[in-house]
Amino acid sequence: MSTAKTSSTLLTEGTIWKKILSFAFPLFLGNLFQQLYNTADSLIVGNFISSDALAAVSSSGSLIFLLVGFFNGISVGAGVVIARYYGARDSEKVERAVHTTVAFGLAAGVVLMLMGIFFTPHILQWMGTPSDVLPQSVTYFRIYFGGSIFFVLYNIFVGILQSTGDSRHPLMYLIVSSVVNIVLDLFFIAVLGFGVGAAALATIISQFISALLCLIRLLKSKEEYRIRIRSIRFDPIMLKQVIQNGLPTGLQNSIIAFANVIVQSNINEFGKLAVAGCGAYSKIEGFGFLPINCFAMALTTFISQNLGARQYDRAKQGARFGILCSISMAEIIGVLIYLFSPILIAAFNSNPDVVAFGVTQAHTVTLFYFLLSYSHCLAAIFRGAGKSTVPMVVMLICWCIIRVSYITVIVRFIPVIHVIFWAYPLTWSLSSLIFTIYFFKSDWIHNFEKHKDPESVKTNNG
Repeated sequence: MSTAKTSSTLLTEGTIWKKILSFAFPLFLGNLFQQLYNTADSLIVGNFISSDALAAVSSSGSLIFLLVGFFNGISVGAGVVIARYYGARDSEKVERAVHTTVAFGLAAGVVLMLMGIFFTPHILQWMGTPSDVLPQSVTYFRIYFGGSIFFVLYNIFVGILQSTGDSRHPLMYLIVSSVVNIVLDLFFIAVLGFGVGAAALATIISQFISALLCLIRLLKSKEEYRIRIRSIRFDPIMLKQVIQNGLPTGLQNSIIAFANVIVQSNINEFGKLAVAGCGAYSKIEGFGFLPINCFAMALTTFISQNLGARQYDRAKQGARFGILCSISMAEIIGVLIYLFSPILIAAFNSNPDVVAFGVTQAHTVTLFYFLLSYSHCLAAIFRGAGKSTVPMVVMLICWCIIRVSYITVIVRFIPVIHVIFWAYPLTWSLSSLIFTIYFFKSDWIHNFEKHKDPESVKTNNG
């Protein structure tokens, strides 16, 4: 077995809270900039084009996540595998895992691009997208997915860097791409007067730049996770581990996204103003997800590296600290959004009905962000421990089956949009309860010892 040299990006050494915060803070800033440029799309479209155009862009979230979420889940599984070998200082397996992951990203990017281009109109029609915004929605999505390979590769490259503890460089690259996206949005739409397709084109260009910067960093790296173009290929054993760790998360993402598509189709029935208002809120809600996402990613990497190094007590201590930080920050942001939601929604479009729909949703769900954060943190811990099937099953039951069943049944008897909004805090509560029971009843830390390296098992068995 080859051994990696000691690196400052290792999360298996040093003060726990300092390591987690130093890793999570750049993730937080990176997610902040990403949310800013996603929000800029809607702000510029809503103010410089029309509320119909805002509705067209606003319907993007659930559809994009439906098609992208599966491949992102696989990349999370790849990150777990890389982090585990990196924490164990096994250079040779880190290299093989990295190049297998890149090969997967290339293949997945092509598949996603073709699926998005060909199936977008059918999915949008199935969702019940209002007919007067459907043509603009189709244009936006087809252009977006035409460059989706850059999005997939960017997430693959960032996953490699983050799995080895480097969250600083992805932050720098994301800042650059965010600025490029906003400048191009303003130039294409406000100056040249182009339509919603220009917003998608600006996003594609910015994603290409961020992916290129990450690739250059990985090509020039001196560490064992350096990418060598000639070494990019599928390693069967590594691919199996990546799929085993990532497939449950990928399926979970796609299933939840499918459920949200059904939720969006119910919102669509209330008209384009409801779509625009709820779409504006979803952009604001993204800021509430910032601490949730960054600590979830930090916890997955921290747990993976420390369990790979067999530092079980350190993994437990890090889990407790990450959960506390995440739920505290998420709730603070939730309260702020609750208080200032009328002003924030109006910034996207001043139509009173659009504002009313957005504020109603904000006042229903924002005070429950701590439950969403708690569920995501525990799911991240289980993934880091190699138990990605657990969050998949829990979220499938709570966030898909129960959520969709609740909306389908209750809306028939109480045809008001509030019923749809309440589906989120109710299902967050249920998943939090189930995760808590499993967290304290199962021996998830020491069960990790049973997840042997497939090659080691083969060798030990002769």
